Amino acid sequence: MHYIFDYSKPIMGERIKKLKKIRIHREGTNELLYALFAIIALGIILWRSFDTPIPFGIFIVIFGVAWLLMLNFYRCPIRYYNGDTEKTVVAPADGKIVVIEEAEENDYFHDRRLMISIFMSPLNVHANWIPVDGQVTFVNHFDGNYHKAWLPKASEENEHADIMIETPDGQQVLVRQIAGAMARRIVTYAKEGEDCYIDEHLGFIKLGSRVDVYLPLGSEAKVKMGQPTTGDQTVIARLP
Repeated sequence: MHYIFDYSKPIMGERIKKLKKIRIHREGTNELLYALFAIIALGIILWRSFDTPIPFGIFIVIFGVAWLLMLNFYRCPIRYYNGDTEKTVVAPADGKIVVIEEAEENDYFHDRRLMISIFMSPLNVHANWIPVDGQVTFVNHFDGNYHKAWLPKASEENEHADIMIETPDGQQVLVRQIAGAMARRIVTYAKEGEDCYIDEHLGFIKLGSRVDVYLPLGSEAKVKMGQPTTGDQTVIARLP
């Protein structure tokens, strides 16, 4: 099924910039505030309960470091892709390339596709970005297991969300957000029928996880195995 695009709207070089200007991701705002209030409250109790400041100091060091790690996890850099977006596929996530191969995709395409996978460690930014300009055909969420995200079976057996995007020239790109052994929540902002653009947030995955991109055969991979990626910046492929 192909969508008809309204080319009176700015697409490609003049596309609409819908980037949300947030430095701490909204998915973590409440958790960071609640944790900070809890640390302060418990710190006050410890300070008043002991004659020595040692318990208070140990508590502040341990939980202060834990809170800073949470802050690092929920950071969300403001990024703009400045290159030509036509037939360009940018990395949907920060992380490391763990798969570049032709693979059978039997859920939607029922044929072979170029599959590029990015693994995100808990230290990576966990915001996800739209990898191509186009229109969202559908969004499907599937419950599943929580295998380690770098395992091949994680792509199909783990909890995941599938987002199909059709580019202005009719090519279909499937993006799959995959939960890992630690990840327990996948958030997807893309909505069926909406126009979407590079620079726009696709969603967020909490803790270690992975994002797969399925591209038409003939697409040219622009990354290598083990290469680090920066979401919305690294060009991972060119469409045919």
